[in-house]
Amino acid sequence: MRFFLAGIMQGSHQTALLHPQGYRARIAELLKAHFPQAEIYDPLADHTESLDYDDQRGREVFYHHIDLCREFDVVLAFVPEASMGTAIEMWEARQHGRAVITVSPMHLNWAVKFLSDALYADLDELETAIRTGALAARLQQVFGERAAGR
Repeated sequence: MRFFLAGIMQGSHQTALLHPQGYRARIAELLKAHFPQAEIYDPLADHTESLDYDDQRGREVFYHHIDLCREFDVVLAFVPEASMGTAIEMWEARQHGRAVITVSPMHLNWAVKFLSDALYADLDELETAIRTGALAARLQQVFGERAAGR
C-alpha cells in the first residue's frame, strides 16, 4: 500500500511561512509501525526549501504532487484549517479512485466531508484508528467498494 501524506503547508499565510509540520513525522511513524510494508511519501521531505523555489520549480513540484495523488493508494490529509493545495490533492485522489483519509475538525466543510472515505477529528483519533486496526479495516472496505465499481 502506498500513502501520500497531504496536509496544510502554507494555508492562508500571506507571507512565506509554513504551518507547524510536526504532524508529518507522527503520522509517518504510526503508518510505519502498523503498515510496515507500506510506501510513505511525504512531499515536504524532498522539498524542505520549497518556499524559496522560483515559480518554474514551484509549479513543477506542485503539479508533480497532484499527479502522485492520482497514483498512490491512499491520500492521508491533515487539514486543521482550510488548505487549498490539500483540497486539490484530495479531489484528485478521489477522482482517480484512491482512498482519502482525512484528519480535520472541519467535519461540516463539504470538501472535507464529501471527499473523505474516513474522517478523524484530530491526530489522537487517527492514532486510535490505526492502533486498533479500524483504519486498516476501513481501507479494505474502500478498496473493495472501488473494485466493485461503487
